[in-house]
Amino acid sequence: MVFSSITFLFIFLPIVLIIYHIISNKFKNLFLTIASLFFYAWGEKRLVMLMIFSIVINYLGGLVIDKMNKVDKSKISKWYLSLFVSINILILGYYKYTNFFIDTINDVSNSKIAHLEEIILPIGISFFTFQGMSYLIDVYYKKVSAQKDLTSLALYISMFPQLIAGPIVRYIDVSKEIEAVKVFKISQFQEGVKRFIIGLFKKVIIANQVGFIADAVFADSATVGSMALWIGIICYAFQIYFDFSGYSDMAIGLGKMFGFNFLENFNIPYISKSIQEFWRRWHISLSSWFRDYLYIPLGGSRKGVSRTYFNLFLVFLITGLWHGSNWTFVFWGLFHGFFLILERIWLGKRLEALPKGIGHIYTLLVVLIGWVFFRSDSIGEAFQYIGGMFAFKTGDNAIVYQHINIYFLFVFILAVLFSTKIKGFVETTISKVLNEKWRSLMVFPAYIFVFLVCILELAQSNYNPFIYFRF
Repeated sequence: MVFSSITFLFIFLPIVLIIYHIISNKFKNLFLTIASLFFYAWGEKRLVMLMIFSIVINYLGGLVIDKMNKVDKSKISKWYLSLFVSINILILGYYKYTNFFIDTINDVSNSKIAHLEEIILPIGISFFTFQGMSYLIDVYYKKVSAQKDLTSLALYISMFPQLIAGPIVRYIDVSKEIEAVKVFKISQFQEGVKRFIIGLFKKVIIANQVGFIADAVFADSATVGSMALWIGIICYAFQIYFDFSGYSDMAIGLGKMFGFNFLENFNIPYISKSIQEFWRRWHISLSSWFRDYLYIPLGGSRKGVSRTYFNLFLVFLITGLWHGSNWTFVFWGLFHGFFLILERIWLGKRLEALPKGIGHIYTLLVVLIGWVFFRSDSIGEAFQYIGGMFAFKTGDNAIVYQHINIYFLFVFILAVLFSTKIKGFVETTISKVLNEKWRSLMVFPAYIFVFLVCILELAQSNYNPFIYFRF
């Protein structure tokens, strides 16, 4: 069940919201946990048992680690931390990477040394295992106390707004809200509804429209011309941004409807003037997770230059692997890691000395080339695609031109506006021109209109993928 589906919008969500806000406070967490497990089981069926297993393992792990901390047995506590984190990693590794490593071994040996039936990848497994690990690590470092109520921890790990594609929520950030008495706040609920509609608009109107062209180009990249290849990768850059940031907006909005405040996950990353800045703005919950739970524990930048570069290399190797079980993702992660290290060595200072536009062009070019690897099925196809981009070949561009019309151009302009600070400038200008009373009168009809446009688009189109579901 996806957020941008009729079933979710008109059946599941209204029923869950109504029941959640009318039942007694002491049953809210239990009900939302059951609803979340049902939401997951809707698409994953028996794999919901894996989710329940993950909840139980992390619940027991937190209790054991916390108990060892309290009796001052730090070595035993660290051993238990390693054990339960390893279980999370093994779960993720088995479901996400077993087939990948077996296929790699067979490819290298040019024979079928090993064989295993296709393992179904549970949706959102990368997100909920990372949340479980962050909880255990924070308990070990005494940043939070272990959650003694199984339902509360189950709600943290399985909460449906952020279950499938994040953002990665840390227990320390929502623990107080899970434990607090739930008080319905109309202002927070309204803010959540508006944020959800914005995310739905990003996903349904922008991401789906540009994604259709991106898919068409990548499906026939060997024959189309350079112009089509550039249009294809630019469309994909917009697709993945609005697909994922739209989902994050919807998750944040849903959280507010239920009384939870999730942290922001994107901050207009395409305005960045360096790759370092890009990663401070892109998928913030993931980059901060790797920073706090991997990069800093490895020593960060505190153990000399060589160790810093090694830490960055390792972090982005794992970042690539986290995104998918394909060498294209590994290459994408290392590609970004290379430019981060290059900026630390000498490029960063030179970019600062140049006009801002140069840094912006450089960053966009690196990011776009990186997206080619991210989107391609193989590294060879990616290099072929990039070669075609810079070969200035004519090719057959009809596959793109036949989809470019007034509606597409309108959506493309919206994509540019929502990717830059121009959107904020327009909002500020409107707030200056219209007084508060007129803004209040216009806001509700405007959001209703946007919502109806999204519903009409969903009703007439079967194209509605979510890129980050497979991660």
